[in-house]
Amino acid sequence: MLVLTRKPNEAIQIGEDIEIKVLGIDGDQVKLGVNAPKHIDIHRKEIYLSIQDENSKASQAPSDLLETLKSVKKSK
Repeated sequence: MLVLTRKPNEAIQIGEDIEIKVLGIDGDQVKLGVNAPKHIDIHRKEIYLSIQDENSKASQAPSDLLETLKSVKKSK
């Protein structure tokens, strides 16, 4: 992991298209601004993990439904 130290109004650049700027520091909270192309999704990590979990559950649902339908068909 790369660790960088930045002060308010300083930024880091990721590639050509993404800039992360420290907008302010208040106690133990840091306010960041992210400037990136519209096609890049940006989420807090806990939200990103929640989205991944929901997507995983949703992708399993059709398989579960198919198995349920097969078992119903066999019992007829």
